[in-house]
Amino acid sequence: MSQAIVVPQHGGSEVLRLEEHDPGEPGPGSVRVRVSAIGVNFIDVYMRTGLYPRPTPFVVGLEGAGVVEATGPATEGLAQGDRVAWAAVPGSYAEVLIAPAERLVSVPEGISDEVAAAAMLQGMTAHYLVDGVRTTSPGDTALVHAAAGGVGLLLIQLLKAAQVRVMGTCSTDEKEALARRAGADEVVRYTERDFASAAREWTNGRGVDVVYDSVGKTTFEASMKSIRPRGLLCLYGQSSGVVPPFDLNRLNAMGSLFVTRPSLAHYTADRAELEERAGAVLGAVAANDLEVRIGAQFSLERAGDAHDALEGRHTTGKVLLLPRR
Repeated sequence: MSQAIVVPQHGGSEVLRLEEHDPGEPGPGSVRVRVSAIGVNFIDVYMRTGLYPRPTPFVVGLEGAGVVEATGPATEGLAQGDRVAWAAVPGSYAEVLIAPAERLVSVPEGISDEVAAAAMLQGMTAHYLVDGVRTTSPGDTALVHAAAGGVGLLLIQLLKAAQVRVMGTCSTDEKEALARRAGADEVVRYTERDFASAAREWTNGRGVDVVYDSVGKTTFEASMKSIRPRGLLCLYGQSSGVVPPFDLNRLNAMGSLFVTRPSLAHYTADRAELEERAGAVLGAVAANDLEVRIGAQFSLERAGDAHDALEGRHTTGKVLLLPRR
């Protein structure tokens, strides 16, 4: 029987259990997939801890890539042996899973399953941040937090392709080097310097047009101080914790600012948009126009170690789990 990582109750990484798991047979519109690579994301951590509550027990994970083993009745467009990837299929920390065909996309030739799994959720997130939450124009200025993280490195590359000036934040020499390699025009060590002051100085006192903040609680206040009047704070994650309740009247006093809290689900809400974003990301990867960095790989049974590395900010780029083959 195949195995999967189960969350028996909400808690720390120690609750993750490798257990035997029978996914069953695919029903109408579904397929059974032999999983090759699994993406590890902060949303998995939020589900494990109960920040995003789910009834327990459950198999954690949303992202991966693999090969179709069987198709259910009335399933069109996929066949046994097809290579597929996904960003929103619950239960993805598994050797085998049942997936709705409508949430899967084909993996282009020349892209490995590992790269496909690494590119889907974070790549499409970066895509909608640049081409979705606002109109991005050449000459814009952007501040990108966690610049050497999985989304950060991809986001910088897409912003530079759109001719945006980018400042990134990070904490170490290695992470700064990665952010600059991705194209960041300026990098601030948030452990050494106030990034809001640095952003103001970098823009001659004006403030940046947009802040992309995946950190949340510890960066939110300074992020707002980094933005020009009528600029946008895009809070797309909360790796440091949930932002406390906020008085909207402060947005007026700080320059009629805008704040949005988007999620990938709302920017891939239908099949057409999923195909558009996945196609753009995987197409750019296949054309060598977008570099996907895989920073760490763990065997499936070491899912707890992978979560610890991610939560401890010990990683750069993407973290993957690899099932046994």
